Amino acid sequence: MPADPVQCLTEAFTKAIVAVAGQEYAETDPAIRPASKPDLGDFQCNVAMGLGKRLARAPREVAGALVDAVDLDGLADTPEVAGPGFINIRLDKSILLDAVTMMDTPDLGVVPDEDAGDVVIDMCGVNVAKQMHVGHLRSTIIGDAFARILERLGHVVHRENHLGDWGLPIAMVLRELRNNGADLAALTLTDLDTAYRTVQAAATADSRGLEAAVSKQVGPHHIAELEAQNSGAAEVRSAAGETLVLLQAGDAGLIADWQSLIAVTLAAMSEAVDMLGVHMGPENNRGESFYRDHLQDVMGWFQDRNLCCEDEGAMVVRFDNRDRAMIIRKSDGGFLYATTDLAAVRCRTQETKATRCIYVVDARQHDHFQDVFDAAALAGWNTTPDGDVVQFSHTGFGSVLGGDRKPLKTRGGKNVTLISLLTEAIERGREEVRTRSKDPHAPTHGLDPEELDAIGRSVGIGAVKYADLSNDLVRDYVFDLDRMVAFEGDTGPYLQYAHARIRSIIRKAGDDGAGATFQIDQPVERQLVLALLRWNGVVHATAETLEPHRIAAYARSLAEAFNAFYQACPVLKADTDDLRRSRLRLADLTGRVLCDALNLLGIEAPDRM
Repeated sequence: MPADPVQCLTEAFTKAIVAVAGQEYAETDPAIRPASKPDLGDFQCNVAMGLGKRLARAPREVAGALVDAVDLDGLADTPEVAGPGFINIRLDKSILLDAVTMMDTPDLGVVPDEDAGDVVIDMCGVNVAKQMHVGHLRSTIIGDAFARILERLGHVVHRENHLGDWGLPIAMVLRELRNNGADLAALTLTDLDTAYRTVQAAATADSRGLEAAVSKQVGPHHIAELEAQNSGAAEVRSAAGETLVLLQAGDAGLIADWQSLIAVTLAAMSEAVDMLGVHMGPENNRGESFYRDHLQDVMGWFQDRNLCCEDEGAMVVRFDNRDRAMIIRKSDGGFLYATTDLAAVRCRTQETKATRCIYVVDARQHDHFQDVFDAAALAGWNTTPDGDVVQFSHTGFGSVLGGDRKPLKTRGGKNVTLISLLTEAIERGREEVRTRSKDPHAPTHGLDPEELDAIGRSVGIGAVKYADLSNDLVRDYVFDLDRMVAFEGDTGPYLQYAHARIRSIIRKAGDDGAGATFQIDQPVERQLVLALLRWNGVVHATAETLEPHRIAAYARSLAEAFNAFYQACPVLKADTDDLRRSRLRLADLTGRVLCDALNLLGIEAPDRM
């Protein structure tokens, strides 16, 4: 049997459902769940309540029929019906022993997907000449977690940073820097960000304000100021448009300056993602400029197949199920983000042949991506050239809030840069580790400062990642470093410490129990084994739902199950050598699974803390 007994129970009860209710109910989820009360069993089958309603039969009656029909020979004791229709299941001890033994392999019982293929994850979303902020924190670490999980299941994952490196905003920055005689080779990202914000402000017109001022006759001086502002903004945008035309035409000097802007941006990005422990090399950066030569082909594809129509000079795609249309070419002939995203979809599905495309982008972009995915389906880009159906998904996420529950800002009211936030987190992690190392009994006591700093770095970054990934992604969360770096509570450091504690036990024993025969005679041993056996199912469920908090919650429950086991069952001082080695093997397996869970979240698991 597989290491995950839930699969076997699911298969057995699915057959029982068909026997009781008929073939039309073959797709009904048997709802196998860990038992809420371990003294009543290991698992529960909770399908009878819902199935009874559908069959117009009493749930307890349906539960009794399922117990009579299910074949659990060699897998579990005879199930028992409890309450209104819960079915309690206790696995045979020999099954547990076989399952946990099979799990104790390098792959820890995680079975690769049978249909593993290419997956594209659109993450980071950095804009040229702009600082990375806390929004990029979320898109980067969430995307990285998805990549790690899917790679764990055998998929080939293509991480892509859809770099905002083309268009009028970039042209405005280039013109501003050139007019000021800036030495691009000497500029920092902070300099570029300042230039970006300056020129954006200069290019922003207030036509509504002017109309209101005129209609209300607020005074000639204010009206004159607004007229000058609007006129100046128009001039800035017009001049930037001329610069963009030259850039698009391949002006050698402009191209060189443009590449300098990109180089500065990517250097800063590289620093941030390195701090996060996320791999994003040059090969992962595909900016808007990469797709600019594809835009006319995309436009032609939609026109040739009558998939778009003209609306006041613009070309739009209309959908049967909603009123809003998607503009893919403006009335002046310019293309939009939607056109670029469609070009990216075509490359990802028709050239890379990705069967899954995941976009980790702010939740506010939901409507945009709904339009892009539906338009891609109209174009036929929801299947690969090999005929595989492509699964598109937009994983939106909420905001990072400060203590005032407003979007996180500096004391001066500015956006918090990602580098500054990570630097603070690392320093707080290091402070915590240094303080704890002063205890003569601490495993880190006596380590040299460099080792302590490395552990502190892992703690600080791990704290930030866990705080983010342990929440429902669409929810906002409060960035509270005091809580995040704590070694107690639902935190990353708590789980890192749980892993380090297990490694400490193994070091003290000088033995990891390899090859020992598992003994699971105590209730807490049984509960720990059951927790371990859930790992395969948790990884697969997370990959399907793209909800990394499932892994975070699992890691937390596994650490708690181990703590209960360790408190009740002496390991180093077990009654017999066989029992000692069995418990060492169980501890070692738990530590490796906990390490695997943390790694899938992008969190390092130090051996000492």
